[in-house]
Amino acid sequence: MDFMAWEVKKHNFCGIWELHLFSVDVVPYLTERRTTLRFRLVCASSNITDECHESEIAARGRAAASDNGQSGPDAAASMGGDFFENLTSSDFYKNTKVKDIAGSFRWAPFLPIQNSDSFLTMLLLLSKYRMKSLPVLDLGDTKIDNIISQSCVVHVLAECVGLPWFETWGTKKLSELGLPVMKPNCIVKVREDEPVLQAFKLMRLKGVGGLPVVDGGKKPIGNISIRDVQYLLTAPEIYKDYRSITAKNFLTAVRCYLQEQHEKSAILQGIIACAKDDMLKEVILRLAGANIHRIYVLDNEGNLEGVITLRDIISRLVHEPHGYFGDFFDGVVPLPKNSTV
Repeated sequence: MDFMAWEVKKHNFCGIWELHLFSVDVVPYLTERRTTLRFRLVCASSNITDECHESEIAARGRAAASDNGQSGPDAAASMGGDFFENLTSSDFYKNTKVKDIAGSFRWAPFLPIQNSDSFLTMLLLLSKYRMKSLPVLDLGDTKIDNIISQSCVVHVLAECVGLPWFETWGTKKLSELGLPVMKPNCIVKVREDEPVLQAFKLMRLKGVGGLPVVDGGKKPIGNISIRDVQYLLTAPEIYKDYRSITAKNFLTAVRCYLQEQHEKSAILQGIIACAKDDMLKEVILRLAGANIHRIYVLDNEGNLEGVITLRDIISRLVHEPHGYFGDFFDGVVPLPKNSTV
């Protein structure tokens, strides 16, 4: 669950909205394990190019630096890791409320479910209908009881290893289950010598949450997730070169930064990979153990053959009966007056 806002009024669930990846500067979001509101940075420009003279980030950086008696391009760069501190002191950060953001979209891509809904409904929404997370709504108490994500389902599957029903399915090879779904020429990727901003732009344009960084021989050397965009602003050595740093150097810089800060992150693990002949349960255990959302399929030479996501795995569990949802999607969320979809 990356960047979200929610609002409940009376007995009507108004929605959980996924905001544009590169829309506003700071948005409230819900953590996966807690329902407390926190704040997260997102990149400010939806049209990130290397030729952009005045990015929104740099503009706000100069404005904040001017308040401290600095001006010019060097001022924005000199802020380094203090960018977040300057941003959180702004009026926008202090005054923007959840209600100002909720309702910008009708449903995208979250829908509520109830405790009485079936397991099949949940799995179909998380796979075929491309929901990343589902709020569990208690209409009687007008509150969100919990949030179920794709990761939650995969962790549950990992705990089922050894059970008869699971072993019948989990011991099959990936190739027997039609995995990976995505072919090599369709994989969204970025070359190691391309600007890292290109990686985040591709994620926005293609609607993916992460992509591999490949070398000249098309072998993956690392993975960049949308959550890694935070390091463009919070890590001083990266922020000062955010417009020019390459994907490869970004990976190196982030790993050094995380080690210095003694922080844990999937980016430190490098490429998590598998082969077409691996059993599905082995892949599930790797995904759950590393707490990641995708695993890359490599051939014997280490070349990229495909990618398997949590959604791909969940989709192999279920089949939607004809007419199963009926009018489920009609009027689930009240259409806001300012709806853009």
